[in-house]
Amino acid sequence: MRLFVLGSAAGGGFPQWNCLCRVCRLYWEGDERVEARSQSSIAVTADGQHWLLLNASPDLRQQILNSPPMMPTACDADGSGRASPISAVLVTNGDVDHVAGLLTLREKQDFSLYGTAGVLDVIAQNDVFAVLDPAHVSRQPVELNRAFTPVPGLEVEIFSVPGKVPLYLERGEVDVGEEGEMTVGVRLSAHGRTAFYIPGCARVSDALRDRVRGADALLFDGTVFEDEEMKNAGVGVKTGRRMGHIPISGSGGSIDAFDDLGIGARAYIHINNTNPILIRGSQERDAVEAAGWTVTRDGMEIVP
Repeated sequence: MRLFVLGSAAGGGFPQWNCLCRVCRLYWEGDERVEARSQSSIAVTADGQHWLLLNASPDLRQQILNSPPMMPTACDADGSGRASPISAVLVTNGDVDHVAGLLTLREKQDFSLYGTAGVLDVIAQNDVFAVLDPAHVSRQPVELNRAFTPVPGLEVEIFSVPGKVPLYLERGEVDVGEEGEMTVGVRLSAHGRTAFYIPGCARVSDALRDRVRGADALLFDGTVFEDEEMKNAGVGVKTGRRMGHIPISGSGGSIDAFDDLGIGARAYIHINNTNPILIRGSQERDAVEAAGWTVTRDGMEIVP
């Protein structure tokens, strides 16, 4: 099993196009301690030929151009002249930064689109996604806690994690931390190895700890380092938890939430542009690495 990081940043990418926070400013000034990152997505394969895309970011076209494993290598057997190693797509929620890239995949390429019934309903209710020709793109609702095989040799199971509805669906009082169909984590298994991909999570529950125990790899929500990071950076008013993302540090943070679980490799993904772990050599970056975490970057390959 191979995991390829197409994009490691949160919504908006890094640097965010209109941001002059402390971390983005370093990029605009040419500081070599930071590097550009596109919006969160990974690809997984069990046979090296058929890939499952986990979330389709708005940066997907450029991510494909930057990633040799994602490039077309041969014509389809029917001679259509269209071929991609992307055989299936699974969306973990309905956030813009996880579904907008589906529009990039509209050019009559056969693939299956997986998600919970709730998330696929959100997509179906937006007419712009009708550009995905049903003759080529089959929509496959999947149930929580039931394994399926979207590409050869790869077993996948989705499960609920604490989260919330997408920002554009928020109405009135928002139930942050609810567990249902709108925010899921993913278990990936092949060749006796198991990895988990959880790019959004509001809280680490005991049930989640038990689920990932003994995993060979864990890619986890690294959106913000501190809960009030956006406010302190002068670019927002919401806390990380209000956005549905557990902070790395502080009381109840994720940095030590998975200690003593026998996990082989732990890596942060979906990293916000304000997060100082993006700065090589920063105190915060050193702290997460000392705690046994890796900070993902675009183009990184992980073999659990």
